[in-house]
Formats: sequence, structure tokens, C-alpha cells
Amino acid sequence: MEPINCAETCINGCVLGDQCPNLEYKQQASQFIENTSLDKMLEMAEEAVRKKIMERASQPPKWVLPED
Repeated sequence: MEPINCAETCINGCVLGDQCPNLEYKQQASQFIENTSLDKMLEMAEEAVRKKIMERASQPPKWVLPED
């Protein structure tokens, strides 16, 4: 079987069905959604955004110079 780019090919749902190499991740995602409250998910997302902002704040600014 030729590998496919799931992000592009399976945009409307998995095209490989039971042959999908990512079934274990589907199960993990389903369990996470089933066992995690929406409030907890939002809390996790806010923390991820905070970390991303802090990473950017600790890096020096990137200068973009116009081409002549």
C-alpha cells in the first residue's frame, strides 16, 4: 500500500478504514474526549497559549528588512 497524506486525502474522513495506520491515535483521541471535561480541555488550551506567548517573548525580535 502506497502511503498517503492523511491531512489532505482524509479531509472528509478516513479513506482507508480498517487499514488506516493511525487507528491507535483515533482510539486515544476518542478516549481523551470521552474522559476529559470541556473545562479541562479549555484549561489545557489556555496553558498551551500561555507557553507559546512566553516562548515568543523570550526570543529576540526578528527583523524583516525590505528588499531594495
